[in-house]
Amino acid sequence: MGTDNAKIKLLPWGKFNLPHGFYDTISMMRQPSYLVIFLLLIIGLSSCKNKGQLTDASKTDSTQEKVAKPNIVYILADDLGYGDLSAYGQQKFTTPNIDKLAEQGMLFTEHYSGSTVCAPSRSALLTGMHTGHTFVRGNKEIQPEGQYPIPDNTYTLAEAMKKAGYATGAFGKWGLGYPGSEGDPLNQGFDTFFGYNCQRLGHNYYPRHLWANTDSLVLEENSGKQKGIYAPQLIHEKTLDFIEFNKDNPFFLYVASIIPHAELAAPEEIMQKYRGKFPPEKAYKGVDDGPEYRNGPYESQKETHAAFVSMIHILDNQVGEIMAKLEQLGIADNTIVMFTSDNGPHTEGGADPDYFNSNGPFKGTKRDLYEGGIRVPLIVKWPGHVKPNTRTDHVSAFWDVFPTFASIADMEVPPSLDGVSFLPTLLGEEKEQKKHEFLYWEFHEKGGRQAIRKGNWKAVKYNVFASNEDQMELYDLDADIGEENNVAKEYPEIVEEMKLLFKEARTPSEVFTFDQGTYLSVE
Repeated sequence: MGTDNAKIKLLPWGKFNLPHGFYDTISMMRQPSYLVIFLLLIIGLSSCKNKGQLTDASKTDSTQEKVAKPNIVYILADDLGYGDLSAYGQQKFTTPNIDKLAEQGMLFTEHYSGSTVCAPSRSALLTGMHTGHTFVRGNKEIQPEGQYPIPDNTYTLAEAMKKAGYATGAFGKWGLGYPGSEGDPLNQGFDTFFGYNCQRLGHNYYPRHLWANTDSLVLEENSGKQKGIYAPQLIHEKTLDFIEFNKDNPFFLYVASIIPHAELAAPEEIMQKYRGKFPPEKAYKGVDDGPEYRNGPYESQKETHAAFVSMIHILDNQVGEIMAKLEQLGIADNTIVMFTSDNGPHTEGGADPDYFNSNGPFKGTKRDLYEGGIRVPLIVKWPGHVKPNTRTDHVSAFWDVFPTFASIADMEVPPSLDGVSFLPTLLGEEKEQKKHEFLYWEFHEKGGRQAIRKGNWKAVKYNVFASNEDQMELYDLDADIGEENNVAKEYPEIVEEMKLLFKEARTPSEVFTFDQGTYLSVE
């Protein structure tokens, strides 16, 4: 099937049609008593037609309304670490387009993902609730393709955007409901979706098919072992099409890239740029044949370092091309762009975060609730509103994005949100910025994990079913950003406070429990 379904179909103004019974009215015009009614009817119809064509005055009003509703582009990288951007200290390679975004906007130093793995992090983003309250709290497969769905009664950020008059599009990886389910992106507020519905199939960069709204788009060029279509590039092209198609409408664009999540793969023309530049190379032996090939397990890669940098190169270029498209269309000044990552760096498929210092100064990686697993980059550009080349240490998280966009776009917000709008921080009004009492995370694999940040205190609890009451770790992030010195025994009163918060911060889930297994037995 073709990919035109990846565009929103908007009906143009049609020709004006006369109302039912109009000709019967004309026959009555022979009677003088109806002449005045006829004239009034003609005037009224003419007025309606003029409204359809827009007078100069109405065009002015419409333009002002569009200026008041900025476009919003939210770019979400997949498993990009805090230290994987040169704007955040990366030394082995550069990310010039993302760095430029930071130079033109605001860089957050203490922003947190929704979770330490994909699905719950996205659920926190789109629902405005942390993992103690949001519905999807873990990666849970629904065979043959997709994940456990967000319920139909969930009010998502996309639904709020759509209700506020925005065209809504999601491009990349979904992971919150198998095709056709109540959690399908088209049933959760998005007008358009193009990409991977299933995050397991999103492990592979040359997939057998992608989804264009409700159509499964078979990629014949990737049949067998062929590598004819690099999925991130096709998805990116459709992303640019969405911007072009909606340039005259306020739009919310959710770019959920699969880069740089495993497997480690990039087109040869990009690999050539970096081959041999990151010794010693690290080879990875994956699944290269059989029924599981391109069905989730990662393909082999002899040059994992070069492949990783090549993928970051592609991601950075795509960010630059999105910015260039906005400029080309003359809508950049009325567009908010946010760039972030769904969790910390991964160690799968041959990835080597230690080599690249991908978690920056922090302890832990993906699946950890130490800072390295959940503290992520956030860069925001909004011309005329966000002061260029600024930094903030405001503590924020994914569940703050919903109320922030609601403040900007005058959207309705459900009362159950855990998030706090960080719009005052964006506008440089720090004194007006409300702060969190605490932030909470829970992770449902590896025996269960929980974490709380309250002020400078960070409490971490692994193996939540363990009976040992001394298992809670406590860190002072002001003095110990690397979480190396557990001070729980020195501050028993803080530990007791954290124990209460761990109980109060969550509601139980019958679907997501703390004893879930981990896909592919990732350690």
